[in-house]
Amino acid sequence: MTQQRQAQNDHSTVAQLKADIDAGRTGDKVANADPGLSPLGTDDEAAGNPVSPDRIDMARRIETRIGAAAGPAVRDTTSPKGVSIGLMVGVIVVIAIVVAAAVFFR
Repeated sequence: MTQQRQAQNDHSTVAQLKADIDAGRTGDKVANADPGLSPLGTDDEAAGNPVSPDRIDMARRIETRIGAAAGPAVRDTTSPKGVSIGLMVGVIVVIAIVVAAAVFFR
């Protein structure tokens, strides 16, 4: 029984594949969490056709190889998080000033 469990632990999981995609290691998106409604592979399991561990291993191996070939210039395209938040706060402040001025100078 422990040998079977060890063999299962040697295989990649769907969660590991999703973590590779979210981390940007597959080269097809920037490193950021993906707020999907259902975890990767859930629809396959619900249909009664769970993905085999060998297929997950193959997908993970191929996807990370593609990501490595893409290089860091393609994968690292995120802007600093502070810039996005600062821009959002700035836009909100400008809108608030415009609304306040419109109400005050009526």
